[in-house]
This record gives sequence, C-alpha cells and structure tokens, in this order.
Amino acid sequence: MSSPQHIIIVAGEASGDMHAAHLVATLRERDPRLIFSGVGGPQMQRAGVKLYEDLTKIAVVGFVEVLKHFSEFRRIFHLILAKVKETKARTVILVDYPGFNLRLTRELKKHNVQVIYYVSPQVWAWKENRVEFIKTHVDKMLVLFEFEKKFYAERGLDVEFVGHPLIDTIKVQKPKQEFLRSLGLPADKLTIGILPGSRPKEIENLLPPMLEAADILNREFSGRIQFLLLKAPTISSESLQKYFRKNLMTSLRAVSLPLKIVDNQTYDGINAAEVCMVASGTATLETAILNKPMVVVYKTAPLTYWLAKQLVKIPHIAMANVVAGKKIVPECIQHEATGPKIAQELKNIFTNELRVAEMKAELLKVKNSLGGPGAINRAALCILKLLP
Repeated sequence: MSSPQHIIIVAGEASGDMHAAHLVATLRERDPRLIFSGVGGPQMQRAGVKLYEDLTKIAVVGFVEVLKHFSEFRRIFHLILAKVKETKARTVILVDYPGFNLRLTRELKKHNVQVIYYVSPQVWAWKENRVEFIKTHVDKMLVLFEFEKKFYAERGLDVEFVGHPLIDTIKVQKPKQEFLRSLGLPADKLTIGILPGSRPKEIENLLPPMLEAADILNREFSGRIQFLLLKAPTISSESLQKYFRKNLMTSLRAVSLPLKIVDNQTYDGINAAEVCMVASGTATLETAILNKPMVVVYKTAPLTYWLAKQLVKIPHIAMANVVAGKKIVPECIQHEATGPKIAQELKNIFTNELRVAEMKAELLKVKNSLGGPGAINRAALCILKLLP
C-alpha cells in the first residue's frame, strides 16, 4: 500500500534547506501524522526530516563546477528514486535547486507520484523553453513572487502565489546599538556588512575582493569605519582564516582591519550595518527586507559566466533589482567584482544621504511586493489540500 502520510522532500543548498525546514515544521504542526524523508541539510533534519544525504555539503554554482561533482549528484539522484519505491510515498515536494530537481521530475512522474514544486526555478530568466517541460511533469507550482504567478499562469500552469517566506523568518533579535555593544564595537562608527555567500566557491571568488574593498575604505576613512563579516552556517571559521592571511598583505605587512566575524546572527548583523556588500543570491533579498542599501557582487568561472551570458535574458542579476524591474542597487559582476570597484560603489552610497534615502524607498517597495506575513502557512495549507 502506498502511504499518503509519507512525503519525500528534496532541497539543495543552504537557502533551500531553510525554506524546506520551515515548510516541514508548519506542515507537521497542522498534521502530526505526516512523515518526511528526503535530501537536504541540517535545518531539514532538525525539523524532523529523515535525511538520506546532506546535499548542502556539495552546494556548487555554475556549469563547470557541477560537472566536477557529477558522479556524486548522479548517485544521490538514483538514491532518491530508490527511496520513492521503498517508501511508496505518493507526494514529492521539490524545493528550488532546478538543475537537479527539474531532471528529477521526469523520473518521478514515471513512478506515478504527485510532484509539488516550491520556490520556482528561474526559467523566466533563462531557458523559457523549460516551461512546457514543467507543465508536463509538475502538478503544482508554489511561487514566491507575484510576477512568477503571472508568468506561469499565462502559459497554462497550475500555479499559486504564496508570498516569500523570508517575510516570516527574518527576525532581528537585538537593536543595532545593543548588538554592536555585544561585539565590543562602538555604535558611532559607520558599519559595513560583508556577506560573501554560503558556498565555499563563493567565498573563494568573492571574499578576497570584498576584503580588498574593506581595506581601501579603511585606509580612506580610518577610525570612522568598521566591518562585520557575516558568516553563513555552511562555512567554517577555519576556512575564512586563510583569506585574511593570504589577502590582507600589503608591502609585506599585515593590514589590521577593524572587522568582526559574526556567526549565526546574520539578521542582527545586517540590521546593524548602514550599507552592505552582498553575494548575489538569497542574501540580497534578506538585505532588502531589512531595508539596507547594498552593493551586489557576483563572480564565477569564466566559462560558466560566458555560457550564462548566452542564455540569461534579464538585464539584472540581483533579486532586489529583478523584483523591482529596474536597477535600484549597484551590481559588480565578473570583471567588475574587484576591490576598487566595490569600494567606489559603497562610497557612492554612504557619502550621499539622498541616494541612501532613495534606495531605501525602493527597497521598501520590493519588500511590500513579496506578500504579507504567513507565506509559509499559505504554502502548507495549499499542500495539505493536495495530499491524496
């Protein structure tokens, strides 16, 4: 007998792990009979999902990087299909991670399971031809952005706009002054947040130019500026140390930066900053929701970037700009992701009060377009209605 109470859920990187964990927790609150197993990360495991594998450990971005881990992805892919047979689950929830999950949908439909996709693949940005594939293999799309609902509905998909779960999950625990004081930092200095990403490859590509930008600004505004490096839980403190040793050397002497590494307090850290430099990804939306001006940075392997340039149809990469439909925060992409360029863009923001006010007004519009509180609950209710 197949089990309507057993749900398999698949998420990949840190943000998908977080969204999936909150969704599972809400579903279990509403129906304690539900059993979850699948692939994801530590947050899903804490929420009660029996994990087959931790996919967040091999989170990579880009065509070239994925190829290096192909055999591992293939093994996990077939493991999930084997577990679908073994558990006789009738519903599979896929969370983001399109390169893996969209391929999985084709095989899942052969097993006669219901496929619910939560957090849409960004087919509206590139590969629009995949819409027909999704229409055939996905039973229900639950999307986070209103423009996504319009995009899919116009193409005949069964789609529901539930709003963005970050509206619910972003919580500031300590006011700015109290938080800085807890770190032993003064509240009267200009504070700049550094968010270099949640994947090792992002750290490798983005942290060096971000630290160089911090060094440049520190030299110009010495004594009036300080930095918070907001470390993702997927990155170890030890792995960050080599970048300080390697990249903060000038004229054979170590440069002393007024910088604190902040662990597991990302939202308090963003809230305490006047402006941030942010790796392209979920962090740009988190920073936008907290209404902080930012410079978005992105850099990947040259071949990956060249291939993406041939495929991507939208003019902006930062989600804050994509949602706004225009450029409201500066982007330093690929060859422009350099210390001097990032430093100049940051300086252009924090030395111009009018620009700060205008950017904050636009970021507030972005936040308001993400739907009101209760996104996770709306997604859970929609899923519960769909269960066999």
